[in-house]
Amino acid sequence: MLRLLRRHRMIEIKSRTELEAMRAAGLVVARTLALVTAAARPGVSTAELDELAEQTIRDAGAVPSFKGYHGFPASICASVNEEIVHGIPSAERRLAEGDLLSVDCGAILDGWHGDSAVTIEVGTVSTADHALSAATRAAMWAGVEAAVAGARLTDISHAVETAAAREGSAHAVEYGMIAEYGGHGIGSQMHMEPFLPNVGKPGKGPRLRVGMALAIEPMLTSGSGETVELADGWTVVTADGSRAAHWEHTVAITDEGPWVLTAPEDGA
Repeated sequence: MLRLLRRHRMIEIKSRTELEAMRAAGLVVARTLALVTAAARPGVSTAELDELAEQTIRDAGAVPSFKGYHGFPASICASVNEEIVHGIPSAERRLAEGDLLSVDCGAILDGWHGDSAVTIEVGTVSTADHALSAATRAAMWAGVEAAVAGARLTDISHAVETAAAREGSAHAVEYGMIAEYGGHGIGSQMHMEPFLPNVGKPGKGPRLRVGMALAIEPMLTSGSGETVELADGWTVVTADGSRAAHWEHTVAITDEGPWVLTAPEDGA
């Protein structure tokens, strides 16, 4: 494993063997999110989903990345409706028909991290909420496709921003982009250099090299991009009460193109 010094920032470069170890951690995350998605039904509490996630991660011989991280009390972030990110699971927060639930999950296996997020539609959601989640997911995949060796970091940012705008135009909606939160380097730690903005002009930032790994994670809202952090010190909500969606994958830069380390085994 090498570390690049770029303008005083350290960017971790992984070997193929180390990326394969990250893939193993990513599969733990993918399986956990699949089980949480299947369990997220009306009446289920977000605390119950957190218990399921923690047990699944530990049964795989891994450790939840989030639990205890800077004091975070749970194994997943469970953000409902106007909550964007970092929602704390609670026994009192029971899901209802039509909720949008964003679940962020991380696992450490043999010292390597995987990090991914999905937005789950609880029961039948509104057409607008379905489109919001689909637009966020499309923006994420546009970012993934831009994660190629030789490109610049903000080529990913620009791809995410452009896709979000395109999706909004298709539905005659101007989605709010959460600019102050974004993606990040990942590997032997969960949050590493570089910070990956979800907006920006292309052609800026460090050049992408084989062996880099990035978490690509757009967050869109159906209103403005303004945010408020709640008194719990974690939960970030939309300032205008609009709904939010969050999708994320951990992606490695390889000679063959982007390798989605947190994709399910079936590649979905």
